Amino acid sequence: MMSLRNKRVLITAGPTWVPIDDVRVISNVASGETGIILANEAKKCGAKVTLVLGPVDAYLGKSTIRIERFKFFQELKDKLTKLLRTQKYDILIHSAAVADYQLKKVTKGKISSNKKELTLKLIPTQKLIGLFKKIDSSLFVVAFKFEIASSKGRLIRNALSLLRPGAANLVVANTVYNKHYCGYIVNKDSVLGPFLSKKILARKLLKILGECQ
Repeated sequence: MMSLRNKRVLITAGPTWVPIDDVRVISNVASGETGIILANEAKKCGAKVTLVLGPVDAYLGKSTIRIERFKFFQELKDKLTKLLRTQKYDILIHSAAVADYQLKKVTKGKISSNKKELTLKLIPTQKLIGLFKKIDSSLFVVAFKFEIASSKGRLIRNALSLLRPGAANLVVANTVYNKHYCGYIVNKDSVLGPFLSKKILARKLLKILGECQ
C-alpha cells in the first residue's frame, strides 16, 4: 500500500462570495468543515497540505498546514490557477462550495435601501472543475457533488456526470437529510458508502488516495 507521505495535496474548502454591490454579497451556508477535516487528516498521513479556505472562522490549531484565504469567486479561481501553474501538486481535493451564479452586472457603490423592490439578474459562473486538468493533466482530482435531501440514485447519477468529461478522477457525492450527513465515494467502476460522518468519509478517501499514488 502506498501512502500520502510527502505528497503535495491541495484542498479547497468553505463558501464562495459573489458581489451584488460594493458592500453586499451572495453567499452560501457552507462551513468548510469537510475540507478542514480532510486537511488535518491528510497532514496526519504525512502529506504536504495547502488549504485554500473561504470566508469562514476556522481554527486549525498549531498545524503546519499552509492556508491560503479567499472570499470571492474570482479570487478562488485566480488563486487556484496561480498555485497550479507555479507549484507541482499530486492531488487536488475540491470540496469548496463554489458559487453557481453571479450578478450579470455588479453595482458600483451601494444600492439604495429605500427601493420597494430589487431585481437581480444572475448568470452562471464558470465551472472551475473543468480547469484543473487543463493546467496539469497529471493532477489527481477529487470533485464534490452536494445535493439537499437527495436519494442515493440521484446522488450517484450527478456524481457520474462529473467523471464523464474527464474533469475528475473521483467524486464525493454527499447529502444532508433531516440534518443527517451521508456521503459516497464514486468512480467509474464502483460506489463506496454510505459514510455517515464526514471524518469517516475523509479517512476512507485519503486511504484510497494513498493507494492511488
